Amino acid sequence: MPKYLVTGAAGFIGRSIASALLERGDSVRGVDNLSTGKRQNLIGLEKMDFLEGDLADPSVCAKACEGVEIIFHEAALPSVPRSVADPRSTNVACVDATLNLLIAARAAGVRRVMYAASSAAYGETPTLPKHEGMLPAPITPYAVAKLACEHYLACFTRVYGLETVSLRYFNVFGPYQDPTSQYSGVLAKFCSKMLAGQQPTIFGDGEQSRDFTYIDNVVAGNLLAAEAPAENVAGKMMNLATGKRITLNQTFEILKGLTGYNGKPAYAETRAGDIKDSLADISRAKAALGYQPSVDFSEGLRRTVEWYKTLA
Repeated sequence: MPKYLVTGAAGFIGRSIASALLERGDSVRGVDNLSTGKRQNLIGLEKMDFLEGDLADPSVCAKACEGVEIIFHEAALPSVPRSVADPRSTNVACVDATLNLLIAARAAGVRRVMYAASSAAYGETPTLPKHEGMLPAPITPYAVAKLACEHYLACFTRVYGLETVSLRYFNVFGPYQDPTSQYSGVLAKFCSKMLAGQQPTIFGDGEQSRDFTYIDNVVAGNLLAAEAPAENVAGKMMNLATGKRITLNQTFEILKGLTGYNGKPAYAETRAGDIKDSLADISRAKAALGYQPSVDFSEGLRRTVEWYKTLA
């Protein structure tokens, strides 16, 4: 029986976690409904027991959790603009699916669940850096859904004894992030367009800042959370990021050097739900997990551009 279950295993972050587990020889099951995940992302993961199905279906959750000890729950509809356009589907994919998974995990005797929470829970509060003691202030349906799931996880620890850990991600980027969707992350779009000699679009004035976090740091944080003593993590939430920020204008200039693009960006109106600045306090993850980001922004961006070059 697989020891680990990775939900959203054909997506960007789920695929990366599954790959890391397989590389160290672990037994892994993956589940994905392929609505945003891609079957081609499963190439190289042939040793993974893959289940195609939707976690909004309780029977899929029950089958996925069978015999599993630890879950990395990465499946979601990870898009603020999409949630603004269609809040109902975001709620189903995030909240309903997560509750179904938690119920199935408890029934199957799963020991621990790591959850892909979001820094969107902090909203537009001006305080920087964002720390876990701040009151949440979600401003979009996506942020509300992700925060609701955090509360469900903490509840399942307190009420049922299921060990759960909510890891609030900050702007994760890296290989396997899909640049083709209108809801793709900004760095995926920038890399793809600039390598193709096409003008990227910055929504707003470009002075908004982000705590961009390379995927390897997020994978490492998840693996640490899976192995940490229960008293350090069970029922808790913590930021997973780098503790540094950079503006989109600065990011564009770095990418010009990496991609060879010589033009200027286009600027458009700020999108509904976009926040101005984001920066994480990662001291809790450092103390609870021994987490330390090992790949800085510049190196992560270089690796990401090199990967996108292989797709050209």
